[in-house]
Amino acid sequence: MTQYTLLGLSGSLRAQSANRKLLREASRIFGDATYVEANLEIPLYHGDVEDAHGLPAEVKTLVDQIAQADAVLISTPEYNSGISGVLKNALDWISRAPVKPWADKPVAIMSAAAGRTGGARAHVMLRTCLAPFRPCIANGPEVLIAECNSQFDENGHITERYAQNIDALMTTLRAEIQRR
Repeated sequence: MTQYTLLGLSGSLRAQSANRKLLREASRIFGDATYVEANLEIPLYHGDVEDAHGLPAEVKTLVDQIAQADAVLISTPEYNSGISGVLKNALDWISRAPVKPWADKPVAIMSAAAGRTGGARAHVMLRTCLAPFRPCIANGPEVLIAECNSQFDENGHITERYAQNIDALMTTLRAEIQRR
């Protein structure tokens, strides 16, 4: 059985954020894979900086990681009805790379938020922001973790309420990888 590489992009920088936990849990549920979590602590996009210096080293690393991964997992909180600035900034920088690492890349998107909708608006916005990159976004089921701070146990495992949907999404993602 082939071991895949999954790259995780968390829209939250907090070390113990629900979105980081969700990415780790999705990777665990996916099964036999190497999981790498990307560093989105990168400078704010600034065209003058790009013109003068090109892509920052951290952005080049991120672009390379996306290109080399078999699939990408993205999880975002919902901030003010949208994705986090951290995630949007990363997407903006990635769009400036001369290579197009997202093209036809299998991607699974998820969200975890403290509210009752689990970040549904951020989830939709993330799909919209990814559209120009033309990745292969795994279709359903949607993974929207509501009241996220109470949905993980002390070991970081997701409650049974959401485990089935994550498993189904990871099965869909695996099928997308295998079609390549």
